[in-house]
Amino acid sequence: MLPQAFETRMQDMLREEYQDFFKSYQGKTSQSLRVNPLKTVPKELEARAPFHLRKVPWSRYGFYYEAEDRPGKHPYHEAGVYYIQEASAMAPAEFLQARPGERILDLCAAPGGKSTQIAADMQGQGILICNEIHPARARILSENVERMGIRNAVVTNETPKRLEERFSGYFDRILVDAPCSGEGMFRKNEEAVTEWSEENVSLCAERQDGILDCAAQMLKPGGRLVYSTCTFAPEENEGSISRFLQRNPDFTLLEVSKTEGMSDGRANWIEHPAEHLERTVRLWPHKLEGDGHFAAVLQKAGGLTGENGAVGRKGSAGKPGRGQQADFAEYLKFQEEYIRPDSRLTGQGGTFLNYGDQLYLAPEGMPALDQLKVLRPGLHLGTLKKGRFEPSHALALFLRPEEVRRIYELTAEDERVRAYLNGQTFPAEGEKGWYLMTVDGYSLGWGKLAGGMMKNHYPKGLRKNFF
Repeated sequence: MLPQAFETRMQDMLREEYQDFFKSYQGKTSQSLRVNPLKTVPKELEARAPFHLRKVPWSRYGFYYEAEDRPGKHPYHEAGVYYIQEASAMAPAEFLQARPGERILDLCAAPGGKSTQIAADMQGQGILICNEIHPARARILSENVERMGIRNAVVTNETPKRLEERFSGYFDRILVDAPCSGEGMFRKNEEAVTEWSEENVSLCAERQDGILDCAAQMLKPGGRLVYSTCTFAPEENEGSISRFLQRNPDFTLLEVSKTEGMSDGRANWIEHPAEHLERTVRLWPHKLEGDGHFAAVLQKAGGLTGENGAVGRKGSAGKPGRGQQADFAEYLKFQEEYIRPDSRLTGQGGTFLNYGDQLYLAPEGMPALDQLKVLRPGLHLGTLKKGRFEPSHALALFLRPEEVRRIYELTAEDERVRAYLNGQTFPAEGEKGWYLMTVDGYSLGWGKLAGGMMKNHYPKGLRKNFF
């Protein structure tokens, strides 16, 4: 039951292609996941997981799976081995071409698919700021950053304008996956259909203009900006890019490599088109195996000098902020006892931050975050308690088995994996203390052995009935 005004516009846009487009709404929709290279490699997942996997052509780590596979119910999902993500939504972060050591912003980041994809390309090096304006969605974003084992991400809950005031000329790359009318999600999301209106398309386009202008101010000279939506509306796609280029003549559209099935943007669908709109990218559900998406890759004039961009405010990472060594002595004892000295915790730098009794490892060189709403200022190490330290779930999911001194190995078929994910304890033998629980070699969480029982430290909020 598509809105009549939407159908009329799409018929006018697609003409002889419209019937193929319409039929795509009656066929089976694809389902896909993206392998997390911070945890494994695609060949390993293909060999281990009981899924029917087929490659997504435009993603290095993307795979289609079949409905009966149910990867969201598998313990590998809880270990952050992959992220369930719609195939077309994988394209914008591929176009961003993130690199280790850069400063990158995902401005409209929830629920976190594109942020975690960018983080994988950064390989734990550099600073990734993942922002979401809506508090509830920002919490989901933070949870997904944690699950995927990311150490160099800062999760903020701010308006684009507030970030612009702080981070002028700061970022090497920015992704704007803009809030939109969601027409590309009509096949899977009935709510997107019922909420659609021509007025909402115009409101979204106006909102996108403001977000893009904020992003432009935060980008370094020579930096790359990727804009994307999950809508077909020209006003929000080619139109948003054309209006942006008219307001920001120091930006140009870049050529990108389009895989089979991707189409060029169209200048004749809007008034006052900018030059080279054919360089933008359209993903259509009747031309490829994925939902509707749009992407544009822009570059700001000037050359990257290698110098860090200016930050509006200098100082510490915020108060509560940088801890003194006495503040985290209990953590250092834990690290010495349970974590190997050649782990990435010590090899990639960073700054200890204590927010009350919570200890974090902030990315090296992180700018001031005071007076910003910050949900996650880096890797959450754990809780500082009187005379002891309790490691966080985020630390478990970041660490690899070879980086810790004690692991408790389980397999995906082991009934104890179900027990662990459901919050149960179980009998176990070994030296008392903390253990990194693993499933087929993937980190899953913490357990603490005492008195012949493995006490469960899987977070209560994540416990559920699996399988």
